[in-house]
Amino acid sequence: MTEPREIATTSEAVTEGLYHWHIANSAIGGHMSSSHAVLTAQDSILVDPVRLADEALAKLPRPTTILLTARCHQRAAWRYRREFGAEVWLPDDATPADEEPDRRYADGDTLPGGLQALRTPGPEWSHYSFFLPAGASVPPAAVVFCSDLVGELGEELTLIPPELHEDPDATRASVGTLADLPFDILCLAHGRPIVDDPRAALRRLLD
Repeated sequence: MTEPREIATTSEAVTEGLYHWHIANSAIGGHMSSSHAVLTAQDSILVDPVRLADEALAKLPRPTTILLTARCHQRAAWRYRREFGAEVWLPDDATPADEEPDRRYADGDTLPGGLQALRTPGPEWSHYSFFLPAGASVPPAAVVFCSDLVGELGEELTLIPPELHEDPDATRASVGTLADLPFDILCLAHGRPIVDDPRAALRRLLD
């Protein structure tokens, strides 16, 4: 199974309607694995969820959807499908997962909560990021959920090492695509959210 053994004890609000939690994931050498919840008017949508302590998860609206940016981010998705009946969404061309997803998505699809699926190849071809326009759900700001293109090393934002990607040139192109989007908050699969001019932070990486 791909679920990490670590459990995050708390979540923190990034902005209204957007929450973040993370673990030091022993399966990847203790590096940070991060997850997010997007609130709608009725429920919550989990993005690449690692397990969150029950008492902390209970403070969020019941999750009804789990969006996975890639097969390698299954994490606690199947646990939460069993517990809450939440639908798990996976890219339509992803290799077989631990369990069969409920729904599939493709580039350009609009997902629950108004998130938009963006193919961002580099780590692998079946690799996605999500764009949440301002006002599409509860969060008042526009948000990009970036998967394995960039991450946090110490307190610095960095490109994921090229030897871990099947096409490093495509990774750089994907980062450039994200930097051109009109967003205010960058949420990472491996790092803390960036709220201070995240588009400029991505452009600095490319420079």
